[in-house]
Amino acid sequence: MKAKEFEKKFEDGIDITSHLDLSKARRPEQEQKRVNVDFPIWMIQSLDKEAKRIGIPRQAIIKLWLAERLEKVHI
Repeated sequence: MKAKEFEKKFEDGIDITSHLDLSKARRPEQEQKRVNVDFPIWMIQSLDKEAKRIGIPRQAIIKLWLAERLEKVHI
């Protein structure tokens, strides 16, 4: 399929996903890298309490709070 035809289908709202190789798709700046961080027990307990209160895992609240803090720094 030519690029113009592909673009027209996309602009017309036609599903073009069958023309994409999603196995190689990636989200720039969203790749993940595992890191290990040691926290004091009191901090883990506080994280777990807050995570349970809002119904998300500990890792999610850590990511959420770090992202919020980093957004403030970059404004």
